[in-house]
This record gives sequence, C-alpha cells and structure tokens, in this order.
Amino acid sequence: MATKTKPSVTQRFLNIIERGGNALPHPATLFLLMAVATLAISLLGHLLNWEVIHPATKELVTTKNLLSADGLHFILEETVRNFTDFAPLGIVLVAMLGIGIAESSGLIAVVIRLLVLKAPKNMLTFVLVFAGILSNMASDIGYVLLIPMAGVIFIAVGRHPIVGMAAAFAGVSGGFSANLFLGTIDPLLAGLSQEAAQIIDPNYTVNPTANYYFMIISTFMISLIGTWITEKIIAPRFGNYNSEPGENEKLESLTKSEKKGLLNASLVFLGFMVLLLIGSIPENGILRDVNGSLLHSPLLKGVVTLLFLIAGAMGIVYGLTVGKFKNDSDVMNGMAENMKTLATYMVLVFFAAQFVAYFKVSNLGIILAVNGAEALKEANLNIYILMILFILFAAMINMLMGSASAKWAILAPIFIPIFMLMGYSPELSQAVFRIGDSVTNIISPMMSFFALIIAFFQKYDKKAGIGTIISTMLPYSILFFIAWTVLLILWIYFKIPLGPDSPLFYEINN
Repeated sequence: MATKTKPSVTQRFLNIIERGGNALPHPATLFLLMAVATLAISLLGHLLNWEVIHPATKELVTTKNLLSADGLHFILEETVRNFTDFAPLGIVLVAMLGIGIAESSGLIAVVIRLLVLKAPKNMLTFVLVFAGILSNMASDIGYVLLIPMAGVIFIAVGRHPIVGMAAAFAGVSGGFSANLFLGTIDPLLAGLSQEAAQIIDPNYTVNPTANYYFMIISTFMISLIGTWITEKIIAPRFGNYNSEPGENEKLESLTKSEKKGLLNASLVFLGFMVLLLIGSIPENGILRDVNGSLLHSPLLKGVVTLLFLIAGAMGIVYGLTVGKFKNDSDVMNGMAENMKTLATYMVLVFFAAQFVAYFKVSNLGIILAVNGAEALKEANLNIYILMILFILFAAMINMLMGSASAKWAILAPIFIPIFMLMGYSPELSQAVFRIGDSVTNIISPMMSFFALIIAFFQKYDKKAGIGTIISTMLPYSILFFIAWTVLLILWIYFKIPLGPDSPLFYEINN
C-alpha cells in the first residue's frame, strides 16, 4: 500500500488558493451581490452626504440614493435598457457570429495545423508558442486543439510531449493579451473600458484597436521569450520521453480539398484587404471620416463589423470548398452553435450591466474616483511604480477569478476613472490590466481550462496534477511578467501610442 507523503509548503499554499477560489460565488452571482451592495451603499452615501467637485465640469456631485422612490423608478424602468445598451454585449455577439462561421467551417483549425506542419524542426517550439498566441482570436480553440496537438507533434519529432504542450499553453494562455489580429476579447474589454471611462467623460470612446500596437510587439516578444524558456528551462527538466506503442501518431497533412479551401479563403481575405486599402489610402477615401482622417474613421470604428464580414466570408468560402457547408442552413447552424457558448456570458452580462449602471447613476463611481485619485496623488507614486503595482494587483486577482471580462467589469469602473483623473488614459489602464491578467493565467487553478490541461498532462504522466502544472509553467509566468513590465515602461518612457487613436495620457477639459 502506497504511503501518503506530507504535502509541501507550496502544495499546501496552492490547496488554500484552490479552496478559496472555489468558495467564491459564480461570477454572475458576484455581480448580483455587488449590484445589491451598490444600492445599499448609495443610501449610506446619501445619508452621510458624500460629495465631490467634478474635476472637469467643476459641478458639485452628490450621492444619489437608489433606494428612494426615484431610484426604484430607475431600477424598474431601465433594467432592460441597462442590459441591451451595455457596450460589450452587441460587440461580442457580432464578432462571435463571424468567428463562429470560420470556426465551424474548420478554417481556423486547418490554419493552425498548417502553421505547425510547415515549421522547420528547429523552429517548432517558436511556432507552437506563436500559434498559441494567434489562436486566441478564435475563442477557446487553442486550448482544445493546439495544446493536445503540441504533445502529438513533439512525440513525432522524438521529444517529450509535455514540453510541447507547455510551450503551446504558454502561448495560448500566457500570451492571451498579445496577437497580430483582433479577437473577441478586444472589443469585449474595450466596451467595458468605454463604459467605465464615461463615468468621467460621457463622450469618451474606446476602440477595439485600443492596444493593437502594443499587442503586435508583445506577440513577438512573448514568442521569443516563451521559446527560450521552453528550450533552456523546461526541456532539460523533463529530458527524454519513451513513447508507448501507438503513441507516436503522425500529424495528418492537409488534404487536397483543405488546401484548395485555404487558397480560396486566402483570396477572399486578399480581396477584402484590397477594398480596405482602396477605401482608406486616398485622402477622400470612402472609409475616412468627413475630415479625411483615419483616426476617427468608419474603418476603425467599424472593426467589429469588418471582423464579422471577413471571418464570415472566409469561413463560408472554405466550408463550401471542403464540403463542410452544403447550404445556407449549415452556415446558420455554425453561427448558432458558436453562440451557444455565450449562454453563460449573457447571464453574466445581465448582472454586470445592472451593477455598472447602478455604480454610474448613483455617482459612487465619480466620488470614489476623485477621492482615490487624490489619495494616489498624495502618495506621490510615479507612473512606473503605479502601473507595476496595478499589474501585480490584476495578477493576484487572476489567481482567484478566471474570467478576464468578469474581472475587468469589476475593476474598470473603479480604476479607469481614478487613472483618468490622474492623467492616464483608459487605453493605458486596459493594457496594464491585460498584462497582469495574462501572466498568471498559466498558474491559476481558477482558469477555466486548468482542469483540462491537467488531463492533457496526465495522458503522458499519470502522476501529473496541479503541482505539475504550476511548477512547469511558473518560469513562464515570472519571465513574462518581467519582460512585459519592461516593455510597458519603455512604451511609456518613449510615449508611444498603444494603438490607433489610443494615447497614453488623458487631459481633463476644464
């Protein structure tokens, strides 16, 4: 009979983290409780006469009691509008419709497969990390397809499968805030940032491209660092692997129809790019705004629509070519199937929307922001220390709560107004949050796919558990944090825009 070994200090700590995270309510329930708490706090603030001078308008802002007759009328009359007008809702739904077509057609899966198959052996690790980062534009496909595929690929080239899966996992989850393309998370977070920014400036807009320049540079940085960690730290730790009979599976090459479908889809993409260039390069281009500018143009404001059209068209053409789509019903069913994954998100958004609305209408957001900004100014922290502390805070929160959107829905209404009053843009706050959210994804037991990753590891190591995942991925987490923080500091120092029309700083108009 095997004897039980006493858990190490690290294991006991991780067990406490896991139990603490599991004890938290469902994110939707959490937002419900926060909405109710906001109602109670609005009454308290009204009784205690909480008020501030709005730094932009110079008007007196007082706490509005939502447990009054007027407050009750607002709750009854505006609940539906709060939900339907919640900025991230429509954005995410539209983006997911287009990506749903591309995903259900098999286009995204075949692109990832091709990327890995064509990689030179000495570039394989880099390609896996890079492909993992790119896979984030298509929801969860990186977790369910690329990571287990990475194990198969590494066995095929005579290497340890867990090393390959670790590299892919580092890209998919640790590189969650990097990419060369926009995905569903970008409009989602931008919508939440915009809702929060409008607590201070009702006309402020945050584009889905808010962090795009930063994301592009981050993609190559994380790919290179992830490759180095895999080869220099992870691979030596695992050593060689003796495959079992039947384990040495060969990754299937693309079929003739898949190649043809990929070519046709590429031609569709090229056609869209030509049309976009024609509409945006000339000074009087149809995709520019009335002043001929690209910064506030329909091209940037319509990114989500373009994502839907391009991904949808490419998916349809690919699906028709390979025979996945036979008629329009197949396309619609593909869209509907992908929308099923948003059922939980819809429930969460309903309660999040009420919380954000109550927080805004009660004026608690602006009151907290002004007082918080004054406290931080008195602390006299420079921008670099402030942003590093925010990265660490977001990273710690991520250990207890898995959903990026759920965390940002809670944090954005608090921190974005505070940082705006200190002169820092919502786009910068969002970028800093995304760094913290990404670097601990790979070591957080609360990450929704963590149990699935354990199952993948156990296929090749029966004893693998939480400790295996944490110890394997911790080097990625630490070095990603250091590298991303250094990149952010350099970005701020050289005052580089985070994306199109996405400044680092915010000026309050007096």
